[in-house]
Amino acid sequence: MQIGLITDSLSHLPFEEALDIAAEAGLSSVEIATGNWSTAPHANLSELVESEAARAKLTDAVQARHLTISALNANGNQLHPVTGPAHDDVVRRTIEAAALLGVPTVVLMSGLPGGPGDSSANWITTSWPPENLEILEYQWNEIALPYWDSLARFAKDHGVRLAVEMCGSQLVYNVSTMKRLADATDPTVVGANLDPSHLMWMGADIPSVIRSLGSRIFHVHAKDVRINRHNAAHNGVLDTVDVTDPHARAWNYVTLGLGHPEGATFWSDFVYTLRSVGYDATLNIEHEDALVNAAEGVRKATRLLQQVILEHAPDWQPAQI
Repeated sequence: MQIGLITDSLSHLPFEEALDIAAEAGLSSVEIATGNWSTAPHANLSELVESEAARAKLTDAVQARHLTISALNANGNQLHPVTGPAHDDVVRRTIEAAALLGVPTVVLMSGLPGGPGDSSANWITTSWPPENLEILEYQWNEIALPYWDSLARFAKDHGVRLAVEMCGSQLVYNVSTMKRLADATDPTVVGANLDPSHLMWMGADIPSVIRSLGSRIFHVHAKDVRINRHNAAHNGVLDTVDVTDPHARAWNYVTLGLGHPEGATFWSDFVYTLRSVGYDATLNIEHEDALVNAAEGVRKATRLLQQVILEHAPDWQPAQI
């Protein structure tokens, strides 16, 4: 396994400075955002698609620091009833850029449609009232699956895998919805980007998630969540308080090790369980902690993962006696 960095974690810094921090921390790879919900501070997608010189400049900067590019990231809502086509354009051009750069994986969200006639996305989280299930089936059968069938074929034609990030306010937000999308399209092309933080606040047991997904895990983000028990105790974990007001929220994204009382023990189990299902690629640190300096958070997360990461392939065999 390797430890990497989503460079948007240091979005306030120039690309080269973000790469320097990654290299100085001893990281191996980076994941670069190309647009949609990111301002793409470290990449110009149009230039990457159209200009060999732009691609060479990007890869030279990465390779000069002995890093690789593990993925491009196009997180957005390409199924939105109004803005979806613009987000889809970014997704498809990101796939093209990944193919041209020799990057194997594009990370993205599943997207979330509205209901029939809606102009906004609609996240259905309960089966009652009864029209909820009618909306949900419309979202899957009329919008999402036709779109994703086309996108999976487009990605396969370009030799790129799609790692779908299970996240709240998305059609794919847990294990069962992830499996539904992959199995209805092409599970060799459509798999999971496992960001455990999204599943943590929804109450999932992360080792169980890993064992259930198994080889469907194409990519991993390393991000933690801290449940504010005094808020969650009376409000639950469904939360619309702005993320910039962490003290008032039921939960927050936090620096690795600051979310679970067991600290490094949780992350060592995380790594070992990933190894047990055959995952042996990168764990990309994502910093979204409103109370911690970004560079400090990245360095703290790196040090924690360096304690627990399994870098080399297993080679022990029992003695033949």
